Amino acid sequence: MPATGHNGGMTDSLADPHLRLPVPDAAGGAHDGPRDIVVLGSTGSIGTQAIDVVLRNPDRFRVVALSAAGGRVGLLADQALQLGVQAVAVADENAEGPLRQALAERYGTEPLPEILVGPDAATELAGRPCHSVLNGITGSIGLRPTLAALEAGRILILANKESLIVGGPLVKAVAKPGQIVPVDSEHSALFQALMGGSRAEVRKLVVTASGGPFRGRGKEELTGVTPEQALAHPTWDMGPVVTINSATLVNKGLEVIEAHLLFDIPFDRIEVVVHPQSYIHSMVEFTDGSTLAQVSPPDMRMPISLGLGWPERVPDAAPGCDWTKAATWTFFPLDDEAFPAVALARHVGSLGGTAPAVFNAANEECVAAFLAGTLPFTGIVDTVARVVEEHGTPAEGTSLTVEDVLEAENWARSRARELAAEQATTEAAHV
Repeated sequence: MPATGHNGGMTDSLADPHLRLPVPDAAGGAHDGPRDIVVLGSTGSIGTQAIDVVLRNPDRFRVVALSAAGGRVGLLADQALQLGVQAVAVADENAEGPLRQALAERYGTEPLPEILVGPDAATELAGRPCHSVLNGITGSIGLRPTLAALEAGRILILANKESLIVGGPLVKAVAKPGQIVPVDSEHSALFQALMGGSRAEVRKLVVTASGGPFRGRGKEELTGVTPEQALAHPTWDMGPVVTINSATLVNKGLEVIEAHLLFDIPFDRIEVVVHPQSYIHSMVEFTDGSTLAQVSPPDMRMPISLGLGWPERVPDAAPGCDWTKAATWTFFPLDDEAFPAVALARHVGSLGGTAPAVFNAANEECVAAFLAGTLPFTGIVDTVARVVEEHGTPAEGTSLTVEDVLEAENWARSRARELAAEQATTEAAHV
């Protein structure tokens, strides 16, 4: 499917930094003034940092709608008032009353924004008129909003990696080349470094990993890890699921699949290297032996701002490196024995079909079991691997649908819970 273009390279990647797409306004024409942005997952880590960038650049960006799960209605109401949005959405129907009350308290006699409620509310917002949709939702529930934004012709600023991973063929079927701008720091780095040459000149992608809180530990040293220890990430401040995924390196496995889908690079040409300082966010090695790296302090406002402003950069979005101070950056090979998640993800990505959805859903259930104290840390990836194995190899030539993905996820979640419960029962019997 790749088409030859820029300097002989491939130009049909979902995220193509060589392309400069036309900038639509809310009606789909030429854009003047601030860009209208819809922020999905506004009360989460990505959403709150995106809003910070917007508020510091009112001449460039205007948030017109917000969505959130519904667990932090006070913050959502504060954001709505501060940004003057037209619409607010919550996925949890039980949050509608508290949200209306919170908005009424803040707006007083002023008219309230439109309120959307339910599991499809974010999807509806994603298809509304705007310039860009920032999908900062956590988990595969972000798939339908991702598809809605792409089908509506919006620029998709993608922080919800799971939607691409579980619905890869679905996303690729509707996304135009360059319509997706990635926000994950690693993929933003690759996106930028790929500007240094044509696709034909790319030898491999090098995705960096901080190594999480257990870098350097062997497999036997991970058996007694507690949730508190796993949540203590040395570099990044993230939500609990992503933080645990970083500790197991499942997150890095997901990022390998995402890089493959975004940039059309085969799995055997995507490498993972541990870089504890997290200043080099990823690298591209070219066929002449040169490597281009994107470097910045670990601050998500930089890749978020690039997504919001692409193809322009947002001045002073985040602090740069201080080159007046001595610093040492180190790199270590990935320990696949202690952290088998990356190898498992490569296998899953190669299987394709619903296998990535099974991998992701099973992992979310196993992380929940670990946080609840019913599954050991090492049991997370071991259980995910067993669920993937039981799922089997997808039938060749089978076209994927959203319903297929959801059905596979439901099965994987149920089976992961069963296996985690079995392990908890077995361990309790030996106590």
